[in-house]
Amino acid sequence: MTIHTPTPEGGRIVEEPMGDALSKRYLAYALSTITNRALPDVRDGFKPVHRRIMYAMHQMRLNPQAAARKCAKVVGEVMGGYHPHGDASIYEALVRLAQDFAQRYPLVDGQGNFGNIDGDSAAAMRYTECKLTPAAVLLLDGIDQDAVDFRPTYDDQDEEPVVLPAGFPNLLANGSSGIAVGMATSIPPHNVGELIDACHLLLERPDATTVDLMQIVPGPDFPTGGVSVESQAAILDAYETGRGGVRLRAKWVEEKLDRGAYQIIITEMPYQVQKSRLIEALADLIENKKAPLLGDVRDESAEDIRLILEPKNRTIEPEMLMESLFKLSDLEVRFPINMNVLDAIGTPRVMGLKECLQAFLDHRRVVLNRRSQWRIARVEKRLHLLEGLRIVFLNLDEVIRIVREEEQPKAALIATFGLSELQADFILDTRLRQLARLEEITIEKEFNELSEELAALQALTSSEAKQWKAIGKELEAVRKALVSPRRTLIGEAVDASAFVAPEAFIPREAITVILSDRGWIRAAKGKVDDPSELKFKEGDKLGFLVPAYTTDKLLVGASDGRIFTIGADKLASGRGHGEPLRLMIDLDEKAEIINVVAHEPDAKLLIASKAGYGFVAPENDLLAQKRGGKQVLNGEMLAMLRVNGDHVGTIGENIKALIFPLAELPEMGRGKGVKLQNYKQGGLADVTVFNAEAGPEWADGGGRRRNWPDWKDWLGKRAGAGRQGPRGLRKFR
Repeated sequence: MTIHTPTPEGGRIVEEPMGDALSKRYLAYALSTITNRALPDVRDGFKPVHRRIMYAMHQMRLNPQAAARKCAKVVGEVMGGYHPHGDASIYEALVRLAQDFAQRYPLVDGQGNFGNIDGDSAAAMRYTECKLTPAAVLLLDGIDQDAVDFRPTYDDQDEEPVVLPAGFPNLLANGSSGIAVGMATSIPPHNVGELIDACHLLLERPDATTVDLMQIVPGPDFPTGGVSVESQAAILDAYETGRGGVRLRAKWVEEKLDRGAYQIIITEMPYQVQKSRLIEALADLIENKKAPLLGDVRDESAEDIRLILEPKNRTIEPEMLMESLFKLSDLEVRFPINMNVLDAIGTPRVMGLKECLQAFLDHRRVVLNRRSQWRIARVEKRLHLLEGLRIVFLNLDEVIRIVREEEQPKAALIATFGLSELQADFILDTRLRQLARLEEITIEKEFNELSEELAALQALTSSEAKQWKAIGKELEAVRKALVSPRRTLIGEAVDASAFVAPEAFIPREAITVILSDRGWIRAAKGKVDDPSELKFKEGDKLGFLVPAYTTDKLLVGASDGRIFTIGADKLASGRGHGEPLRLMIDLDEKAEIINVVAHEPDAKLLIASKAGYGFVAPENDLLAQKRGGKQVLNGEMLAMLRVNGDHVGTIGENIKALIFPLAELPEMGRGKGVKLQNYKQGGLADVTVFNAEAGPEWADGGGRRRNWPDWKDWLGKRAGAGRQGPRGLRKFR
């Protein structure tokens, strides 16, 4: 890197490769994002914006006993003094600290509209008011007693705390989430009573394992309740490694109705799931026929959540209905666990449960020692002043004489009684009323009490055992102040295999599947007698017409060799134009639909490619569970036909035909297949399957069906070249 001498006009030119310049600056930005914005500190559980909000409200004296102030005032103080970012981001962070459905232990007491679980946003900051909660006071306790380090604010006009004293393990109690550059964090909330009990266990047994801690902390405790159905082994792994996840379900009860009917009442929502969006999603499942067991959904919530789910009919078991909805909707969610935090020296790393608790305890010990040293300094100073007053009382007349007669009473007092300047100034500032006999007794009492306190503090700072004991007492007092029952139940997922499949409750009704040439699919009830009466979008026409039942699975073959599976019950009504097939399956834009058949168990399909290869595939092996379908043919698919016969007829693009027994084709689940007909140039034009007794048919140019009575003249072996076909034969269909 070369730095040139500044020009007379000013400025500086730095010659540096663009790649190096960008990488250095992006690295600086990434580190700033990680350490100053996205990741919480393991000691107090806060990101900088939350810590600055807490400290600003503390400076504004917004304690629980004070009157609330406008949030706009708080946001202004934070933005002007500590956090040089937009007011919207500061207010959003403040609002979250006040939401009891977002925070297990809210730190801001909000007055006004602070949003709700439906996803409605908070009112503007000029309308809402706030103050600190008792939990926030515990986190700030000792901040004015040199408990933590301070650093200059962004404009060097003031100071802000590097970390808060943190009276309880806020990181785990309220959790945290954030996305930085190249790393993220996601920590679930926990019950503070359980966390403090776990801290006591670590104080008693520093060698306690995560297994021991899980006897006290069985899992996260979310503010919205719910039921955790993650296995204890998975939670243990997440707590040991700092990475994992927990499955959380809505809490529900069955409510009996008349005549054997029932309805499901959802009383608690999974964490961070918006109720209004969940209701919309459930309604969409009903409308799109993707939830065959659910009949209706409605919201009867007031202050408490009451979401009503009605089954399709009374014969459906409640457990089976809920298990199906857990799979289809956000009634069950997976909360990721990634305990990525900044340690005591500001280094980002992933910690387990024990590491986080130990880091908190180590921080509390630092805070205890710093507060003790702060108190020792003030006690010693006060004792020093009281020692001077004791000398005054022993020589009261002489002190009065010196004050009245000497020109330099301060120097005379120091010289006569060996006082310090601090003691002399204090004596000279003392009022005469304080020299009464009663005050002498009070001073002596205070001196003795402070001497005892000083001895206790010095003993505390010199003994590690006493320090941990004091921390234990502090935590027990915090536990009494914050203790609350666990909200999230620890349960186990029901074995869904014990229930009848949801598809069994789909009514079996005859339908006709209509797939247009441009890929719009729908299902008309019953049989379509006259296809010419079907309506399509302008420029579109009929592609496939397939008789089926609502309980059927449709096999859709595509030219790219994949076969997709669609439930017939999920098709749109035949009243309109339907919906695009590509919304239901992941079909490539260049791929075309070759055929659509209704699946028949134990039936077989003939799969053929344009290159002239093919095989017979059992339909049971072709069913796909995913939108992406199943890759069956290695090549470009030409035909997918139901095997209803014992012979195969082929015709090539060279108009040569060949017929051979179906038994000569192998049966396989996927692959390229074997050669059907041999060509010097070109490929396969069409293929058919027929019974020898009935003989094959083919379609002429006018669409008329023609019999082929002398088909045996073309009978040969598979992979033969064949011979010129009958006049007019170009395709069989």
